[in-house]
Amino acid sequence: MKIIDAHHHYWDPDDNPHPWLTEEPMIPFRYGDYSAIRGRFLPPEYDAATAGWDVVATVTMEGEWDPADPTGEAVWMQALSDQTNGRPAAHVAQAWLDRDDLSTVLERYADLPVVRSVRHKPRSNPGPGQGTGAMSEAHYQAGYRRLAQTDLMFDLQTNWWHLPEIAGLRRISEDVPIIINHTGLPADRSPEGISGWQEALRSAASFPNVFLKISGIGLKGRPWRLDDNRDIIRFSVDTFGPERAMFASNFPVDNLCGSFDTIFAGFDSATADYSVTERDALFRGTAARVYNLAI
Repeated sequence: MKIIDAHHHYWDPDDNPHPWLTEEPMIPFRYGDYSAIRGRFLPPEYDAATAGWDVVATVTMEGEWDPADPTGEAVWMQALSDQTNGRPAAHVAQAWLDRDDLSTVLERYADLPVVRSVRHKPRSNPGPGQGTGAMSEAHYQAGYRRLAQTDLMFDLQTNWWHLPEIAGLRRISEDVPIIINHTGLPADRSPEGISGWQEALRSAASFPNVFLKISGIGLKGRPWRLDDNRDIIRFSVDTFGPERAMFASNFPVDNLCGSFDTIFAGFDSATADYSVTERDALFRGTAARVYNLAI
């Protein structure tokens, strides 16, 4: 089975500025202590983690590079891709939609062919029912309007209770593909939490140009287990359809919860009764089409 890993990171904290990977104290993190991932993770480390799997291409995600150098990570990633014959094959770059330098940043990305999308994690509220977040604010929406003037896509990482705000972005432009990261973050597995997440995912899936990365579904303090995640995976696929869903490792971050073997064997087992065509879409085809990869 051929795989395009639709979301992972490369970083080298000894040489590159990722403050959260080097500074003390460590920041609050959804998986808890992340000291184990504060080291180098480049193609050799990725190869070791994925040995035995037929990974034919990958998409790297911005890793919160120093915002004082907003295009530095993408420039570095382009050089890495050039030096390694397409590793990564595509990159999702950092872009702060509410900053004054957004136009300059987007113009720079136009010169970097590896960049296919941008991400800006919007400010969010601690839980559902506490009002809207940054996606509903004028500065953020103005930046999204500027993004819509480019050929770039928008990767969205936000808590599920903010997914209905996608409707506001769609009113600005229906042409920008939106790729929801990490399955909408279904961390609360209580009946109420799952019900809210399901409703939010259905709302997002109602828009035809919105896609879903099934990744980042580990739970704090627990190893990655299929019993915890089977229903999450299957509901996600059934809601978006294999043609709009894609599997991803979120490595090295999700290595805090489980090995690549554990996570992708879980994806494999959870979808074992899907057709060959559907499984190819989930593991490879959707990512290839969305990120425009000739693989």
